[in-house]
Amino acid sequence: MARAHRLAAYASGFVILYFLALFAIVPIPLIDANIAEQILPIIPWWLLVSFGSYSLWSLGWGLFTFRDCPEAYHELLKEINEAKNDLRGRGITVD
Repeated sequence: MARAHRLAAYASGFVILYFLALFAIVPIPLIDANIAEQILPIIPWWLLVSFGSYSLWSLGWGLFTFRDCPEAYHELLKEINEAKNDLRGRGITVD
């Protein structure tokens, strides 16, 4: 099974369990029903904010450590210069 299929299977299982708990079809053990009623609607927003925070952190960390890869840095600068030269050859000002 491919990684995407496995992720989809696990995600659909968790979504089904979440909806069963959200609509109080399946009780959550060790948690009072009133507390579960207050917490369960917030979980999707919490996951969304957590994913956004992780994404911004990983993007920032990648930018912060970009100079740690000198060959990638020089390769990117070379590609930028090639693109600029190509655009200049087509009569477009880039500076």
